[in-house]
Amino acid sequence: MILLHEKWQKLLSSSVTGNMVLVLVLSMLAFDVYCTQAFLENGNKIKSRTFLSPEFIMGPGSVESKTYYDIDFPRGHIALKSFNAEVVDQAGNPVPLFETYFHHWLVGKYYEHRPSDRNFTRNSGLCQGQILGQYFGLGSETRKTATDIPDPFGIEIGNPAEIPEGYQEKWYLDVHAIETRGVEDRLGCIECRCDLYNVTNDEDGNPIKPDYKGGLQCCYGETRCKLSRGFQGGKRSISLRYTVKWIDWDSSVIPVEIFTLDVTDTGKRLHGSTGISPENGCQVEYAVESCTATNAAGNGCVDIKRNNLTMPTGGYVIYAVAHQHVGGIGSTLYGQVIFTLFMLTCSRFFCIFFTLFHTWQAIENSLELLLK
Repeated sequence: MILLHEKWQKLLSSSVTGNMVLVLVLSMLAFDVYCTQAFLENGNKIKSRTFLSPEFIMGPGSVESKTYYDIDFPRGHIALKSFNAEVVDQAGNPVPLFETYFHHWLVGKYYEHRPSDRNFTRNSGLCQGQILGQYFGLGSETRKTATDIPDPFGIEIGNPAEIPEGYQEKWYLDVHAIETRGVEDRLGCIECRCDLYNVTNDEDGNPIKPDYKGGLQCCYGETRCKLSRGFQGGKRSISLRYTVKWIDWDSSVIPVEIFTLDVTDTGKRLHGSTGISPENGCQVEYAVESCTATNAAGNGCVDIKRNNLTMPTGGYVIYAVAHQHVGGIGSTLYGQVIFTLFMLTCSRFFCIFFTLFHTWQAIENSLELLLK
C-alpha cells in the first residue's frame, strides 16, 4: 500500500465543505492536471528501462530460492513510477505459470560500504525488523498486475541527503520459484507440502515439527518436488525480466511512502524481537484450518483472516494491491479516518477489494475500488 504523507495533505484539502469524499476527489484532480503540465513544461518526462535478473537454472521439480545483490536498477535522485516484472526463458519468451510457479519475488534497498558492510533499509510498514521490508514484491499474480503510481506522486530514491557518507545505494532481488514440469502433484508442490519434498529439516538444519504440513520450511532452495514416475525433462534457464519507470526528481513531485500490511500480524513486538514466532508480529505464512462439517455448513470452508492495524501517520491511499497464493479468494482493505474541521467531525470511509482468478493456463487479477 502506498500512502501520501500527512504533510502533503494540506496541498490537497485547503478548504472542505459538504461531502468530504467528493471534495477530496475534486481537489486531487485539479492538482493532478497542474502537476502533469508541470512535468511536461520542465521536460521531466517518464523514462523506462527493462532489465534481466541473473539467470537461474531450473529442472523438473526443482526449487530456486536465492537473493541477488547489486542488481541493475536506475540510479540518481529520481521518483519511481512503476515496477513490472515477468518470468522469461533464455530466448525472452514468457514462461507459463503452470510450468514455473513464482512463489514470490521481492525487491529492496540497502546501503553498501563494502560487501561485508551492508545497511538494509525497509519500507514504512508496521512489521518487525526486516520482515516484509521490501519496496516491491508480488508472486504468481505479477503478470498483468499494474503498479503505476499516478501523477504527481512518486517513490523517492537516491536522495543524497539520506545516503550515509561513504556508502552507495544499491538494490537486491529475492526470488522463490518452483518448477512444476513433470511433478506428481502440481498443486501440492506449489503449496510446498512437506510430504512431496521429502525433507525432515528446514534450510538451517533444524528439525521440522510433525504438525507442520507445508510451507517455506519444506520448499527452500535446491529441494525437489516429487516427480511422476518415468518423467524425463531437461533443465532450462529462467530470469525475471523487470521494467522500471521513473522521472528525475524535482519540486513538482509529491513523495509517497510504502506500507506493507500483514493480515496475520499479531500486533505484538516481544522484547524488541525482529524475528518471526507464532506470538511475534508479522507471520509471513500461516496454516489454513482444516475443513469440518461445521465449517462447510457455515462459511463453505473458507478460512477467513481479519485484522485491525493502526497506521503511524495520516495520509491518503494512492495505490494498493494484495498478494495471495493459489486458493485465495480475495482480500479487502477497509480504512476509516476521522477529521475535525471547524468544530465539525467528518469521516471518510473507503474499501478496496481485490479478487484473484487462478487457472493453470493463466492467472489474471482484477481490482475494484469502492468508495462509500
